Amino acid sequence: QVQLVESGGGLVQAGGSLRLSCAASARTFSRYAMGWFRQAPGKGREYVGTISGTGGTTYYASSVKARFTISRDNAKNTVYLQMNSLKPEDTAVYYCAASALNALATSEGAYNYWGQGTQVTVAS
Repeated sequence: QVQLVESGGGLVQAGGSLRLSCAASARTFSRYAMGWFRQAPGKGREYVGTISGTGGTTYYASSVKARFTISRDNAKNTVYLQMNSLKPEDTAVYYCAASALNALATSEGAYNYWGQGTQVTVAS
């Protein structure tokens, strides 16, 4: 069982930045690819990006590419989502998720464990 806890959400002005963190309880954290998803009010969950277990490979949704960066510190069992040039349409609850497949999967079904989410609100 892997427990994930996100933090770092909040209110930011458009054009600003935030960094989300996701702390994992897994003993073998580096064996999991870690993904970020988001869910805006009234919409389904949307894929944001993924980082491989070693941190050597990342993949992003086109909507966030070049603005968001995922990184991880396996020594700290933590994955990060650095969000720059934020837009009001980035407003959502952001979730981190762990995939035992350790693949750069974009679908929710590939992820075995989920955090509780953290709210990000971007004001115009």
